[in-house]
Formats: sequence, C-alpha cells, structure tokens
Amino acid sequence: MYCHVPYQEDPGAVLEELRHRVVVAGEYYWVHGDDRLPEGKRRPLPSSPDELWADVFHVQRKGEEPEVCAVQPVTAAEARRVTGTERLTREHVQAVQGLARERGYGRCAVLCDDQGTP
Repeated sequence: MYCHVPYQEDPGAVLEELRHRVVVAGEYYWVHGDDRLPEGKRRPLPSSPDELWADVFHVQRKGEEPEVCAVQPVTAAEARRVTGTERLTREHVQAVQGLARERGYGRCAVLCDDQGTP
C-alpha cells in the first residue's frame, strides 16, 4: 500500500498522520477479522487509531535491523540502486515498493517535488 502526507520534519508526526488516515479509511488488513478464523475469535475493526495502535509500532532508526511490524527508512544506497538517484519523487514509489520484501515490514522515504523540495 502506498500512502503519502505533506513533508514534515518529525518522522513521528508523519507516522501518526498516516496511521490516522489509514484507520479512518479502513485501508489495512485486520487479522482479527479474517474469514478463516472461527467466528468466536473474530473481532470488529477498531473504531479509532488509538484502539488499533495500542501496541505502537515504530520507525526504524538508521543502522537498526528491522523488526516485524516496523517501518524502516529507505537508505540513500537503496534509493540509488533501484532508481538511480537519492532524491526520490512520487514517480519512484513503484520502484522502492519492492524494498519491503516481507509481509509485516514497511518502508518510508521523503519524496521531493520537481524542484527537489520535500
């Protein structure tokens, strides 16, 4: 899934805004609502971001190994390898989506406009 918000200096604020948008729109996989679960084990979608994110996931810091259910920034080396540039734009999104190779992991990047402004 691809989501974006206007540039903000604070990655935590960006993540919080994205979480809110995704929850409000219902654009996520809710494991507790999976049809393969017995009916007694299913639960309805959370009604708020706070309810969904009670066990908050975090953005990986530079050099940290990603944990399951974590978001890790795209590195400059990865950006160069898959797009040929470190300054990513919305046109590069499809190319960097493949960097999240396993289910349960996310990637994030600052995207720039045509003038190079975040």
